[in-house]
Amino acid sequence: MLKTDFEKFTSPTLGRVSFEELIEKTKHFISEDDKSSYKVVVGTDSSSKEKIDGDFVSVILVHRIGSGGIYFWNRSANGRFHHFKERIYQEALFSLEIAEKLTKELKGNGLSLDNLEIHVDIGPKGETREMISEIVGMIKGNGFNAKIKPESYGASCVADRHT
Repeated sequence: MLKTDFEKFTSPTLGRVSFEELIEKTKHFISEDDKSSYKVVVGTDSSSKEKIDGDFVSVILVHRIGSGGIYFWNRSANGRFHHFKERIYQEALFSLEIAEKLTKELKGNGLSLDNLEIHVDIGPKGETREMISEIVGMIKGNGFNAKIKPESYGASCVADRHT
């Protein structure tokens, strides 16, 4: 498994931030309207050259239901893969790593993330359809909700925009 530095993120509205600043900005965003409902989404997408090199982009979205949101993205170092499926698994593993770290930090700051979703860029059409049960099972087994295409906008739209 590749390990990457998830300490540097970029927000289109807030600029470059460290992970600690991301936590503070998220807390501040939620405290601005603590009566609203929120959904937190983590997703990763990758682009590839010849389906063996991976350029990974992970996102954290904080959605104030019915009233917009903020998001942060991180690009990780390229990795070399022997098979397309390895790269897809790595996307899910990066998202799991971020979700676990995010949950721990926000819970330590008094915010519960019971509805955190991990969005995976896989779906019932194409090469990834055979991987759905394994990847969704891995995510659910780690205590998170999983969304696949067409509901996985965090990975298939937002992260994809930055790959």
